[in-house]
Amino acid sequence: MIRKHLPVAIGALSVACAAAGAHAAQPSTWMVDMAHSKLGFDSAYSSTRFSGAFKSWSAAIQFDPANLAASKATVTIDLASATTGDPDRDETLPESDWFNTSKFPRATFTTGAIKAIGDGRYQAAGVITLKGLSKPATLNFTVQIKGKTAVMTGQAVLDRTQWSVGEGQFKDEKPVPHAVTVNVSITANRLG
Repeated sequence: MIRKHLPVAIGALSVACAAAGAHAAQPSTWMVDMAHSKLGFDSAYSSTRFSGAFKSWSAAIQFDPANLAASKATVTIDLASATTGDPDRDETLPESDWFNTSKFPRATFTTGAIKAIGDGRYQAAGVITLKGLSKPATLNFTVQIKGKTAVMTGQAVLDRTQWSVGEGQFKDEKPVPHAVTVNVSITANRLG
């Protein structure tokens, strides 16, 4: 009778040990050093390039290169904090043709699968929710971890029209390209 149930007991013990090991290997939680981090974007108007940034945003990050399956991040952006250094342009960004911040004050990027692509480079498939629309997006990034400090730089090229950003006279690509490059630079400290 004991021999009959021994394989089942061993199997259950293996599953329990694996679960305990997975729990012990949860990715580290990282706190963003906002003074040394930036979330920006590059675009153009009438063929003149410009750069902008969001002054207010936050990120919840759990990351471990040895446990990418459990690694994840959620970035929340205050869209009204967008600035490009041009007062006229900055006044129009919160309006309905662009971010429509009175109705949609925030945007989020939530990662799904994160994979290593070699030489300290990674790729995060995720979803951006902006103006009530959730669409897939891919962030390519690098991470350097030294002790309890991580430095991450990343980039995503997005088609703004997927989220209805730039409507009316701006829907055409002639004044403003459909492709917008989002740049992320984060310094974060490991908690615990």
